[in-house]
Amino acid sequence: MLGIVPAAGRGSRIQPLGFSKELLPVGSRIDGQTERPCAVSEYLVRRMVRNGVDKICFVIGSGKSDILEYYAAGYSDASALFVVQPAPTGLCDAIFRAAPLVAPDETVLIGLPDTIWFPEDGFCRMPDDRLSFLLFPVDRPELFDAVVLDQDDRVREIQVKQQDAATNWIWGAFKMPGRIFHQLATLWRERDRYDEYVGTLINAYLATGGEAYGVKAGTAYVDVGTFNGYRTALRLLENNDTILENPKDLLFVLQGQSQIPSLPGEGG
Repeated sequence: MLGIVPAAGRGSRIQPLGFSKELLPVGSRIDGQTERPCAVSEYLVRRMVRNGVDKICFVIGSGKSDILEYYAAGYSDASALFVVQPAPTGLCDAIFRAAPLVAPDETVLIGLPDTIWFPEDGFCRMPDDRLSFLLFPVDRPELFDAVVLDQDDRVREIQVKQQDAATNWIWGAFKMPGRIFHQLATLWRERDRYDEYVGTLINAYLATGGEAYGVKAGTAYVDVGTFNGYRTALRLLENNDTILENPKDLLFVLQGQSQIPSLPGEGG
């Protein structure tokens, strides 16, 4: 099982940092008997490993050797692989850089490394045998990629940062079999690599007869790529023990998250 982490973006919304935004310390983790700072990207990686990922492919830019150094030894029981995206030209270009590493019969997980979301077992709630999106409710879906479903939870359309979006459910991560990953990669190339955002590519895939599903299991989603998002993430983690006992409280504390100008369709 392979996890793909697109980490080649410049992170201009929160710079200057002096290091890659994916290594921004947010909260902490326990290493043996020692509490250490936790890089924001570890939250995504941890969720992937929880779902059974044994290989994690980091797609990095040419100036992001610090990510390679940070994850060179892998994470938990998962080994680390690294692919370079020469220029940050969109999320589709980033994830399909990993195509040579994807076996048709393995499950592929994809998420954004500057986000923190709950529940932690979100990937586990998604099927392995189909293309599916983990969905989260927000107040202002026009700032995100809104996912419109039919009554059977099939994706009808992804509205990429569209005003008057038809739903307040946005995607935060997705999962699929390797064969579908390669179908999407082929379609992207056939469209002359036109699609920068995943949403427009999925819409084209659906138009050709493809299927995708939405899983409304998300309870909170924070983009840490902005200062407002960073502060929201700290509040989330500080209240973690209390909040997780009551998902309604979690949504209440994070009401401000959908006001953050986050761009889930982007890798940068």
